[in-house]
Amino acid sequence: MTQRPFQQVDVFTATPYRGNPVAVVLDGQGLSTQQMQDFTNWTNLSEATFLLPPTQPEADYRLRIFCPGRELPFAGHPTLGSCHAWLQAGGRPRGEYVVQECGVGLVKLKRDGERLAFAAPPLRKGGPLPEEDVALIARGLGVPRGDIVGHAWCDNGPNWRGVLLKSAEQVLALKPDASVLAGLDVGVVGPRGKVGVVGSRAGDDECAFEVRAFFPGNNGMTEDPVTGSLNAALAQWLMGAGLAPQSYIASQGTALGRAGRVHVQRDASGETWIGGDSVTCIRGTVEL
Repeated sequence: MTQRPFQQVDVFTATPYRGNPVAVVLDGQGLSTQQMQDFTNWTNLSEATFLLPPTQPEADYRLRIFCPGRELPFAGHPTLGSCHAWLQAGGRPRGEYVVQECGVGLVKLKRDGERLAFAAPPLRKGGPLPEEDVALIARGLGVPRGDIVGHAWCDNGPNWRGVLLKSAEQVLALKPDASVLAGLDVGVVGPRGKVGVVGSRAGDDECAFEVRAFFPGNNGMTEDPVTGSLNAALAQWLMGAGLAPQSYIASQGTALGRAGRVHVQRDASGETWIGGDSVTCIRGTVEL
């Protein structure tokens, strides 16, 4: 075993322990896939990542992303947290953007002060969900089918199924049934005002939407505190359908006692950027 530099980074928050943590091993060279998977499972976090030298000349580093039980081609909060850790450890991008190589290809990241944002990868699958899936999700979420006012495939690596409810309050009240939703990655959004139905939020809050993410875990259904990949796919769907403005902030993690904030913006070229603050909570070495 070798001592390897390590950071645990809280993502989509500037306040430690209020976002979504990711374990980042800054030197993954020489580790087997099984070693990476075993370490990920041991951390008991939603994801762990391993930085490696790039294999493509345009990339600044290569990233392998694992969640309990499997490797992911892409995930949002691990992308932001790993880039944050790489920069903190002295990484310097070759060009205007940081370029990450991962399972979906090359992902650009830009810096806006202390905040990082990644360019949302193209959807692998979009368009409406099959009606049988929508009916199943409604039953699993415990809501009437008619309360799902929009739905779409949100597959950008993780195979999310996105549904839009009438309000943020309805999103926050959900108690999903793991036995019904078994095997599905489900993202739920609701407006906090009059912005659409991912779960909009009302009042003076800075956030336009409330988001929750459910996926199969080792003990039934797991809820992710704050999910970059899902928010990227939801943004592409909602903005493309005219259900969200070209720039907004989404809240996620409220039901878990977190305060995640996801900054979404579509630029003049049509590219969608998903940003958030990150803060390192643990820094040291890990034996692997």
